[in-house]
Amino acid sequence: MVSSLDATDLKLLEELKENARENIASLSKKLGIPRTTVHYRIKKLVEEGVIEKFTVKPNYKKLNLGTTAFILARYEQDSGLSQREVAERIAALEGVYEVHIIAGEWDLLIKVRAPSSEEVGKIVVDRLREIKGVGQTVTMVSFVTVKEEL
Repeated sequence: MVSSLDATDLKLLEELKENARENIASLSKKLGIPRTTVHYRIKKLVEEGVIEKFTVKPNYKKLNLGTTAFILARYEQDSGLSQREVAERIAALEGVYEVHIIAGEWDLLIKVRAPSSEEVGKIVVDRLREIKGVGQTVTMVSFVTVKEEL
């Protein structure tokens, strides 16, 4: 079980969310605590599972993946597959970045990235809808991303 996080841990997490590559000396100075304490706290946060991994946030436009879309999908119960199995098959598709099993009128929320809306359409029509267990879909293309966190 994770011990409760104090204000310093929370500030450290915020700094690491902004720049996971920031060095310990710089973090020490910003937080006003010794470098050894910063190192120990990061190690503790990793060991307790509060920090799962250190990663990068790519610029998807520069990677020619500037079109983001969200797809709502219905799960077909008579497919012979569980909803989780269908979600895992969707997650394995190229261009799929997130898959969520959700409550409400729809069963799955899928986030995809592609070079264009035409390519998003190919993902939906040629690959997603071909997966056994995927029923009706609704695709919403994002105009602008105002906030996106890792």
